[in-house]
Amino acid sequence: MRALLIPSLIALSAGGAAVAAPVGNAPSIETMKQVVKEISSDAYEGRAPGTAGEEKTLAYLVQRFEALGLKPGNKGSWFQDVPLVEIDAKNVSPLTFTGGKTAVSAIYGSEMVIATHRTGQAHIDVKDSPVIFVGYGINAPEKKWNDYAGVNVKGKTVIILVNDPDYQAPTLRGPFGGRAMTYYGRWTYKFEEAARQGATAAIIVHDTVPAAYGWNVVQSSWTGAQHVADSANGNADQSAAIGWIQKSKAAALMASAGLNLDALSAAAKKRGFNAVPLKGVKASISFDNAIRKHSSKNVVALLPGKARPDEYVLYAAHWDHLGRCEAAPDGDDICNGAIDNATGTAALVALAEANVKAGPTDRSQLFLAVTAEESGLLGSAYYGDHPVVPLGRTVGGVNMDALSMAGTAKNVVVIGKGKSQLDAYLDRALTAQKRVASMEPTPEKGFYYRSDHFSFAKHGVPMLYFEGGQDLVKGGPAAGAKAAKDYEEHRYHGPKDEYDPDWDWSGVKADLKLYYDVGRALANTTDWPNWVPGDEFRAIRDRSRAGVK
Repeated sequence: MRALLIPSLIALSAGGAAVAAPVGNAPSIETMKQVVKEISSDAYEGRAPGTAGEEKTLAYLVQRFEALGLKPGNKGSWFQDVPLVEIDAKNVSPLTFTGGKTAVSAIYGSEMVIATHRTGQAHIDVKDSPVIFVGYGINAPEKKWNDYAGVNVKGKTVIILVNDPDYQAPTLRGPFGGRAMTYYGRWTYKFEEAARQGATAAIIVHDTVPAAYGWNVVQSSWTGAQHVADSANGNADQSAAIGWIQKSKAAALMASAGLNLDALSAAAKKRGFNAVPLKGVKASISFDNAIRKHSSKNVVALLPGKARPDEYVLYAAHWDHLGRCEAAPDGDDICNGAIDNATGTAALVALAEANVKAGPTDRSQLFLAVTAEESGLLGSAYYGDHPVVPLGRTVGGVNMDALSMAGTAKNVVVIGKGKSQLDAYLDRALTAQKRVASMEPTPEKGFYYRSDHFSFAKHGVPMLYFEGGQDLVKGGPAAGAKAAKDYEEHRYHGPKDEYDPDWDWSGVKADLKLYYDVGRALANTTDWPNWVPGDEFRAIRDRSRAGVK
């Protein structure tokens, strides 16, 4: 493909950084189609880490990158080992609550899901554990909020609400960002805090709106083999059992204790809420664990820079998905992950191809396909803790996850809009397409904490992550919202997220060009974009850059 020549223009961001104009080369949609169709086929069995599907995925990606002339990016290797532990719950008993007015029992899969992060326990047995409702399960001293104040949950089972106390706010004002979810609203945080408090078991009440997905997503994601990061102590400091319960079952549980779930939930939204023990109620559950330690892999491909090869622009996407999962009514039990995230992985290949054709940039470009995103961003988190190139010399980059097949949109939705000076690079590329950047329409869903850019941000590296816009050229916002809802309800984290030859690739084509233009501009500038003043990641970035000569 011949690159078009566009005169170099310069625009200044709000932070004063010079932003190069977009360049003309367009990544290949045909390449995208090839990669998505291949790695989301049944032959790859859903690309679960530690399976034959992983081996096929890694071999295929290396083949594509090597054919393009890229270099192995990790000291001569295409791979970075990521130590994981696979834990598969077997012989799961019902989760029972006794001691109330009536016994309450929840069945594994359809009514509750359960797992453990303890990698050294082949059997978990929680027996007659006292139960405490801890509201949103948040301990945030800087916000003067502690749902665990005055209560000892060591050895006990805590029942937790999902999201933040102010998720129903109409604006972004409130103790926890108003309508926008903070990290305190994420299920990962809630389990982490429960473990710090010493809870034996931690159970989150599923509610579709604040969770941002239906029970079908929880069931498919939390049943079958789970992956956790390995640790020297076998994660012995984690709760023995963590999981989710259907809201109707949680309501029955509260009623058995003479309480009302709706009333408790309303009380938990207010500062000063006190945890409520369910007097006399005790929880029990047991299950066996099939445990297997193994190393999954991040794929690291390098396109060396011609002027400043020791400065790096990062492109990231996760290659993994759920593998075999809860079967659809037709018996299909392979979660192929075509949209999530064969599309992002294919974008890595297409972007690498376009950059090779356009010629090397001043800075090096690193193409990183990470593992175990679906297990809690484990591959990108490992890279953040063990970077193959210095984080202080990583300029910034883009993360690509689940590109939209809804068609061309007038906008893109920026996850974390206004957080970093990378917005100026995106704005410049959007102007060339006569499109705009929009804030998230559903900030309460907490997307900022649900993809791999978060792992890099925590280490100070500015990362741009956007999604296909919902203001579609054909049908406007209503059509965009309908398409998003249809995917979430019928395909997301399910067996029907499969390659479709009738997809409309026009929106992907436009969005892929944005990623290319932003990455190319970053790779040719001498600037070091930062987080905006006052952002939570600014100080981390400043420290990492201060250590670079």
